[in-house]
Amino acid sequence: MSSDQPFTHLDNAGAARMVDVTEKSPTVRSATATGFVRCEPHIVAALRDGSTPKGDVLAVARIAGIAAAKRTPELLPLAHVIGVHGAAVDLDITDDGVAIEATVRTADRTGVEMEALTAVSVAALSVVDMVKGLDKSVTVEQIRLTRKTGGKSGDWVR
Repeated sequence: MSSDQPFTHLDNAGAARMVDVTEKSPTVRSATATGFVRCEPHIVAALRDGSTPKGDVLAVARIAGIAAAKRTPELLPLAHVIGVHGAAVDLDITDDGVAIEATVRTADRTGVEMEALTAVSVAALSVVDMVKGLDKSVTVEQIRLTRKTGGKSGDWVR
C-alpha cells in the first residue's frame, strides 16, 4: 500500500472498522496457502505406518482445516462473513514432517485469503494435537499465502 492511500480497516479517527463491501459485486475468487509441521523422524514413521495413538492424523487435520475455513469470521474480528463455496486441504507426509496446502473458493464480494490461511493454521495445529503425546517438539512453520485470484486487485502468486 502506498503512503498516499489510507488503511482500509481504519476510520478517520484511526479506529479499527470492518470495510463496507455492500456495493461490490460478487466475483469468483480463490486463495491458496501453505504451511509445514516439522516432526522428528519417529513421528514421520508413525504417520507413514498409521501407528499414531489418536488415529488418522491426516484425515482429522483435513476436516479441521475445512471447518476452520468456514469459521474464519468467528476468529478474526474484521473478517467478513462470506460463502465458502469450496475448500480443499491437502496434507503430504515428507521426510521432515507434514506439508499442508489449502485452497478456498468463493463467489462473493471479498476474497478468501484469510480463510485459506486459517485452514492451513488449524490443520497444522490439529497435526500437532494428534502427535504431541509422542513428541512435544513438533513445530508449525512457514504459514503463508501462495496465490490468490479474482477481485479488484487481480491475481497474485508468491
